[in-house]
Amino acid sequence: MRSRAPHPPQPAGSRAAGAAPAPRRGGTPSRRAAHPTHPHPHRLAQLHPGAWWLWSLGLGTAATRTTNPLLLSLLIATSAYVVATCRPRTPWSHSYSAFLKLALAVLLIRLVFAVALGSPIPGTHVIATLPELPLPHWAQGIRLGGRVTAESLLFAFYDGLKLATLLICVGAANALANPARLLKSLPGALYETGVAVVVALTFAPNLIADVQRLRAARRLRGRPDDGVRGLLQVGLPVLEGALERSVALAAAMDARGYGRSAEVPPAVRRTTAALTLGGLLGVCAGTYGLLTAEGGTYGLPLLLAGLAAALAGLRLGGRRSLRTRYRPDRWDARAWLVAGSGAAVATLLTLAADADPAALHPGVVPLVAPTLPLWPAAAVLLALLPALIAPKEPS
Repeated sequence: MRSRAPHPPQPAGSRAAGAAPAPRRGGTPSRRAAHPTHPHPHRLAQLHPGAWWLWSLGLGTAATRTTNPLLLSLLIATSAYVVATCRPRTPWSHSYSAFLKLALAVLLIRLVFAVALGSPIPGTHVIATLPELPLPHWAQGIRLGGRVTAESLLFAFYDGLKLATLLICVGAANALANPARLLKSLPGALYETGVAVVVALTFAPNLIADVQRLRAARRLRGRPDDGVRGLLQVGLPVLEGALERSVALAAAMDARGYGRSAEVPPAVRRTTAALTLGGLLGVCAGTYGLLTAEGGTYGLPLLLAGLAAALAGLRLGGRRSLRTRYRPDRWDARAWLVAGSGAAVATLLTLAADADPAALHPGVVPLVAPTLPLWPAAAVLLALLPALIAPKEPS
C-alpha cells in the first residue's frame, strides 16, 4: 500500500485552497469576506462628463445675461463650491485654479484698457487725470490717457467680471469632467476626431518624458542640452521615438479594424450635411443673439433649433462608423438632474433679464449701489444641486 506524501507546511496566516475563511476571535467571519465589493466601485459611481459640461455651460449662459456683480459673484461661489465638493483627485482637476488666474488677468486687463484708452461712458467723479497723447484725425473716438472717472471704471469692472465669470464656469467643467471619457462619448460622426485628440492627449506626456530623459542623459555625459545644437541633438531622438510609436499604433489600429466604414445612401449623406451645416449656423446665430441685449427674444429658440438639427445630423452621420464601445458611460437620472440644474439657471436668468433688466444690469450713470434681486439669486442657487447628488471622491 502506497503511502501519501505529507503536505508541506504552510506559513502562518495562509490557508488551503477551498477551505473556509478563518473566523475572527469573536467567532464571526470577516465583514470583507461576507460582503464582497464590486471590483470597480469608483468607476460605477462616476457621473457622465457631458452632464458636467451642460451644467457649466448653463451657468456660463446665465453669466452672459447679467452684469450685476452680486449675481456674478454668486455664480462664481456656486461653481467653486461644487468643484471643491465633487472634484476628483486627478491631474486635470487642478485646472480650475488656472482658470481663476486667467479670469483675474482678464478682469485686470479690462480695467487697464479702460484707464489707458478711455471709455465712452460719461462721468463726473474724476479719480485721476493722466497725460493725454494727441492722435491724428483718422483716430477719432480713441483716446490715450486723459480723465479717469469712477463711472468708466465701474462699467469696465462689470463688463470684465461678466467675462471672468464665464471663464470660471468653463474652468469648472474642465476640473470636473474626465476629458478622455468625454471624447469617448462623442457620437459616431466625430469618432475620428475623438480618436486623434485621445491619441494626442495620451502621447503628449511621453514626449515630455522623452525630452527630460534625453536632457538628463546628455548632462550626465557632460554634453550641452540647451541652445540650438542641444535642441537639435535632443529633438531628433524624440522625433524618432514618436515616429516609432505612431507606426506601432497605426499597425495596432489597423489590425483592430479602425477606419472601416459602412455604405450609406447618397440621400442620407446629403441630408446629414444639410442638417449639420444648418444646425451649426443656427447655433452661431442663437449664441450671438444670447450674447447681445437686442437678440434675447430670438436667441434661445434659434439656439435650441440649431442644436436639434446638429444633433440629428450627427446621429445620421454616425451610421458610417462601425465601432463598439467598451464600458460605455450611461446617462442616468443623476446626469439628467445635473444638466437640468444648469439649464434651469440659464433659463430663469434669461427670463429675469427680459422681465426686469434694471435689476440684472445696474446702471453706472448716476452711480448707484447694485442690489441683489431675490428670485434670480434663488435661481442661481439651483446650481448647487450637483453638490448634493453627484458622487464624491472616496476618502
